[in-house]
Amino acid sequence: MTEVATARRSRITPEREAELYEAVLDLLREVGYDALTMDAVAARTRSSKATLYRQWGGKAELVAKAVRHNKPHGSFDDIDTGSLQGDLHALTLRSDDCHMEQNSALMRGLVMAIHGNPDLLQAFREHLIDPEVAEFRRVLQRAVDRGEVRADNPAIEYVMHMMIGGFAARAMIDEKPPTQAFLLSYIDAVVLPALGVPTV
Repeated sequence: MTEVATARRSRITPEREAELYEAVLDLLREVGYDALTMDAVAARTRSSKATLYRQWGGKAELVAKAVRHNKPHGSFDDIDTGSLQGDLHALTLRSDDCHMEQNSALMRGLVMAIHGNPDLLQAFREHLIDPEVAEFRRVLQRAVDRGEVRADNPAIEYVMHMMIGGFAARAMIDEKPPTQAFLLSYIDAVVLPALGVPTV
């Protein structure tokens, strides 16, 4: 992190940052990305717009970081059950059904907004997509190192696609929110077989 970024971040406490992120997510759920303004965030959080821009640079970065903050805390490295099935199940169980339902609705709206907002796509790549892909790769590399998954298995490159697809398709196809039970069964029926991992 650069000195400038460190200085920017040090102007606000972690508690205040969490409050701001929660307010941003509330506004997103109420009005959507396109109608969300920095003025509205400033009014909702009793902040100055100048402070928001100094801290986050703009709406896209603020929204991406708020969504990232809303995800279950802790690195994927905190989870090492000794098997890929155990690791993927443990990652899924970090979010309860209520949290998943809220996130599903929020992400559907943001996916639509990303198509017309290159700055939002860039912020999502930087703060959500790229870090999560890197963490999934570490989990998969551990499985390769343990001998569970062949290093040349072509499905390795598509694990994130499969996971996101299962999460998103639940609402579109079944008209139901994703749940722990659904995602656990999806992992066992789709993701692990594609990787050549037997399920117990």
